[in-house]
Amino acid sequence: MCTNATEALSATGVGVSVMSGDGDHRMAAASDPATERIEELQLTLGEGPCIDAFAASRPVLVPDLDDSVMRRWPVYGPAVHGEGIRAVFAFPLQVGAVRLGVLDVFRTHAGQLSREQMGRAITFADLAVTALLDGQDQPHADRDLDEAVEHRARLYQAQGMVMVQLGVSLAEAMVRLRAYAYAEDRTLSDVAADVVARRLRFDPSQS
Repeated sequence: MCTNATEALSATGVGVSVMSGDGDHRMAAASDPATERIEELQLTLGEGPCIDAFAASRPVLVPDLDDSVMRRWPVYGPAVHGEGIRAVFAFPLQVGAVRLGVLDVFRTHAGQLSREQMGRAITFADLAVTALLDGQDQPHADRDLDEAVEHRARLYQAQGMVMVQLGVSLAEAMVRLRAYAYAEDRTLSDVAADVVARRLRFDPSQS
């Protein structure tokens, strides 16, 4: 998934870190060894976009590692700049209020992500959440991006069906799907397939 994300986002590398509120942070996956080292930098130093995105539960977008960034992260900024990185984009991985970690996108050139790339980055962050909840080490390592997109389409269809069944928002419907999968120790993919096939229905009494 990290390799696919790197290509789709015209990035130098992509990394995923698993984090918890008690300070237990670890690097989970990276597109390549160089990105793995860069991803671990902010976990080791305790500062950087990844740390801030997790704490604030919102993306931290740094299109240019300029002097202001060096002041914001006085240790991490120079360190990652020394590795040749010129832009970092961090996207939190979470389900409702539950925070799982962060997906980081690194570039060796400065500049904003395009609107299309932002959408793709959010999709890959959602795929990372699915991978973590499914408990699979490399859920899409041997699949191409088209198969991943097909998986997302089925999940979105299930999300819409649960929204109608419960009379809730799309965001709440996704939370219910993930909560059900976690509680039943099933993959999100399997739960979505059952909903779409009408083998599983969410009743309002479950609210």
